[in-house]
Amino acid sequence: MKSFVRSRDLPWRRCFSHSATRRDIKSISELPDRILPSYQETRQNDLLCLQWPSPPRNVLLTKKNNTPGITESLIEYAQHIHSTYPSMNMILEPHAAEEVHSQLPFPIFTTNDTAHDRAPTLLSHKTDLISTLGGDGTILRASALFAHAPTVPPILSFGMGTLGFLGEWKFREYKRAFREVYMSGASDAYASIDCTSPYLSSGTALATEISPPTSYASIRGKSMGKTRNARILLRNRLRVGVFSPSGSRINGPSTSSSPNPGDTYALNEVIVHRGSSPHLKILEIYVGGRLLTEAVADGMIISSPTGSTAYSLSSGGSIVHPLVSSLLLTPICPRSLSFRPLVLPANTPITLRLSEKNRGREVEVSIDGVRISKGVGVGMEVRVLGEEIRDRRTGEWCGGVPSIVRGVVGTEEKEEDHWVGGLNALLKFNYPFGEEV
Repeated sequence: MKSFVRSRDLPWRRCFSHSATRRDIKSISELPDRILPSYQETRQNDLLCLQWPSPPRNVLLTKKNNTPGITESLIEYAQHIHSTYPSMNMILEPHAAEEVHSQLPFPIFTTNDTAHDRAPTLLSHKTDLISTLGGDGTILRASALFAHAPTVPPILSFGMGTLGFLGEWKFREYKRAFREVYMSGASDAYASIDCTSPYLSSGTALATEISPPTSYASIRGKSMGKTRNARILLRNRLRVGVFSPSGSRINGPSTSSSPNPGDTYALNEVIVHRGSSPHLKILEIYVGGRLLTEAVADGMIISSPTGSTAYSLSSGGSIVHPLVSSLLLTPICPRSLSFRPLVLPANTPITLRLSEKNRGREVEVSIDGVRISKGVGVGMEVRVLGEEIRDRRTGEWCGGVPSIVRGVVGTEEKEEDHWVGGLNALLKFNYPFGEEV
């Protein structure tokens, strides 16, 4: 009798269908449009405060490639964001989306590498926030995705690379870091929120409202007060135009939403270099429309204050604080020993022209590591001007790369310069010989 009961089909047994967890890659075009934050000045220091008019919804996650440890961290980070802030949508670059989407139990969004998808334009219209996992190169790549956009979303960077001079946060702090950014300005702005998102469930797309007890009621409680808003360092960019001898533009798209169509924005530097040619290059340098000199060198670097600790520093250029609005003109291995690096006002236009006297007829131009070689020859010009980061008419902060600075608990009201700490800890500034590092 016992075995009979085991083998028969009992009437109260029911079989439930089980659908697999959705691991979809969706188009970024399905996302809601970007939320533009504002940046408020403070009396305590020169940094700005991040103010969201409503909660951010779309975050772009970028990571260092070919690094399994960082890929695992990205998955952990994405799962935390989805579970704690369920209305957030995550955007990944196409190759990263293909790599990790099968390990994430919720949809992710990406662009297609086609002209039809208008990837750069869509990113600038859909991305509220950027978060990078890697080194300085990862931050530069994230900034380059907005190289033809007049504004860049705030960047929350985790230093997981080789040097990490630009990376502000340690990855182990990711919960606190993202909470500070998400809740910045939350005390007044989040009192009444439309908590709707078409992708709140990992199973099917829902268009229902999040219930307050399980979502924003608990998140709002994590706000750290009006004086604990995320702090922003606006990094100046360069506005770069490359022109052929005929005056036609070489760099950038033919059309752009930028107020200066075709210009490329660079966070670090623009470099004119001899490339594979064995000959020195002769470059005519114009500052403010007037001929400064005719340089004979391997090349020239025009960098921003952020780029002053990169190639310019290796070539003997000055180290400039990122809050100093300026341009750096640094020669690469000049023939004359009297050619010293220059620091110029950011609103001073600089033009580099390849002279007719050159034996080698071509040069290479690199904008934040992206090389331009087609059509760059004798008579070509590189025109550089510092980006305006503040609207002269309204006084609003509107440009630059907003970098989220790591704060120390209890020191929000005090002046704290992480740039100085980076010089000492990372670059070993003026470190004595013979002592252990």
